[in-house]
Formats: sequence, structure tokens, C-alpha cells
Amino acid sequence: MGKIAIASPQESVAIDRKHFREVVRVVLEGEGIADAEISLAFVDNPTIHRLNKQFLDHDEPTDVLSFPLSDSPKKLVGELVLGAEVARQRADELGHEVQTELTLYVIHGLLHLCGHDDHDASQARKMRERERYYLEKLGLPNIAPVDEL
Repeated sequence: MGKIAIASPQESVAIDRKHFREVVRVVLEGEGIADAEISLAFVDNPTIHRLNKQFLDHDEPTDVLSFPLSDSPKKLVGELVLGAEVARQRADELGHEVQTELTLYVIHGLLHLCGHDDHDASQARKMRERERYYLEKLGLPNIAPVDEL
């Protein structure tokens, strides 16, 4: 499979590293990725806000940013930066577990790294179907957004 690195330089949400390694493994296997090097960074609002502004010119915290780090067809290399405080707030609003919300973010980010996109309604629907598939495969409730575009 490859290497999965997890960092959590924030204190608002406890991170179950074993769970998130399994999420990465399940999604990459499901997407046909045999060799990968993936980094997950669970960060606070100021950090993800700064990165969202720097890389996408969006002046707000966000859920997940995906950074492909290689163009190699043989090995997927990428980093996901995940908004832990965004996840906590969203999970509280919707009444589910923060770990489930973060799992959705990891799935979404990995799908981007695997080449999926959600820039139009058709692509977004396909991406949501994949998210629901992986949430179900992991035994988690379907919290994938329904009306994305």
C-alpha cells in the first residue's frame, strides 16, 4: 500500500490514527491505487484559513484541502489538510460524531487526489456516490451532502 503519515497539531479534536489509516487504505484500495504515500494533517481554524486563502484565495476556514505532490502514474503522493474545528462545528450542527465528519473529509480529499472532481453537478453527484459508498463500506452513517450544486 505505501506510507500513511498523520499529524495533528491541534487540540480541539482527538484523532484516532488507526481509524484514519484504515479509511485511507479502504479508499485507495477501492480506487485501484496500489502504491501511495499520503499525509493527513488535522489542523485548527487559523491554519486551514491561512492555507485556504494562500492556495485558493478563499478567505475562510474550510473542511479539506488536497495537495497532489507527484505526477507519477505509478505512485500516488499527496497531502490532505483537514479542518478539525470545522468538522467539530459541522458535526455539532448536524448531530453526528466529529470522527464521522472528519472521515467524510478524508474520503473527499482522497477522491480528489485520485482524480475525481466536483466542479459541476454531474461530477459532484458521482463524487457524492463514492463518498456514500465508502462511508457505508466503513460502517458509518451516510452524512455525504445531498445537494452539492
